[in-house]
Amino acid sequence: MTLMKAVRIHSYGGPDVLVHEDVQKPEPAQGELLVAVHAAGVNPFDWKVRTGSVKGVRRLPLIPGWDVAGTVESVGAEVSRFKPGDAVFGLLSVVKDGAYAEYAVAKAKNMAFKPRSIDFIHTAVLPVSALAAWQSLFDLADLSSGQTVLIHGASGGVGHYAVQLAKWKGARVIGTTSGGSIDFVRDLGADEVIDFRNVRFDDRVRDADVVLDLIGGETQKRSWQVLRKGGILVSSVEITSPDTDARYDVRQKLLMVHPSADELTRIAALIDEGKLRPVVSRVFSLADARKAHEFIQSTDMQGKAVLKIRD
Repeated sequence: MTLMKAVRIHSYGGPDVLVHEDVQKPEPAQGELLVAVHAAGVNPFDWKVRTGSVKGVRRLPLIPGWDVAGTVESVGAEVSRFKPGDAVFGLLSVVKDGAYAEYAVAKAKNMAFKPRSIDFIHTAVLPVSALAAWQSLFDLADLSSGQTVLIHGASGGVGHYAVQLAKWKGARVIGTTSGGSIDFVRDLGADEVIDFRNVRFDDRVRDADVVLDLIGGETQKRSWQVLRKGGILVSSVEITSPDTDARYDVRQKLLMVHPSADELTRIAALIDEGKLRPVVSRVFSLADARKAHEFIQSTDMQGKAVLKIRD
């Protein structure tokens, strides 16, 4: 039995339930890749899995981590697109062990070739968040050039991609964030940035075509009135009663991020063309996964945090 280092959850709870330990190295099955993990993105989804608030993931003990970037170690049967040594990235399955490990198994159909112009650290912050931004704006909201989009949480993991992708599409972008990130969001390309702690966005925004809600709660409640008639709110958090649609004459959709190698390939191309920039807020070692979770739960981040597994 070949062992590897990994971080596992044996019981639900706070960051202290993340255990750095030796576990069996996995093997790829048919249609799968074994990835030597260079870096793993750290997402809010990961700490929600850790606390037990997310249902439908595999039973304990489990290795968390949805974002992976690394090199192909070996391939399973019927895999022809990738070969050992290829640099790849992608979204792992929530029902299997994840990327907080030296090696991870991934479905080949969900993986894409790593962008050539950035390192593994910056690649690891792409899959979940960049796909969430892409699918929200283009698959669900059908954002087009000339439209206005209001992005709540514009400096965060999903938000900082959404600002850039919306500008690439030719939209007018309004972002909400806290005061310390005003310049950051403006530098991403936002046309207007609102400090939500000092200014009510619903006093400033009217007739938006799209609202991307990454916050929920009271922020979402006040967002309906800023949409034009027929506009759409896409939320990564929650949706309300269908009565809301009729009351404001708007639409709402809930984002459920799904793997897409095609969309990851298009995102990688934008990065290599210099039109999209992933932002890393802080890098932690695999052994410091607890500190990474404490950081993302206590900080208004610019971009995302990463676990560095190997050089």
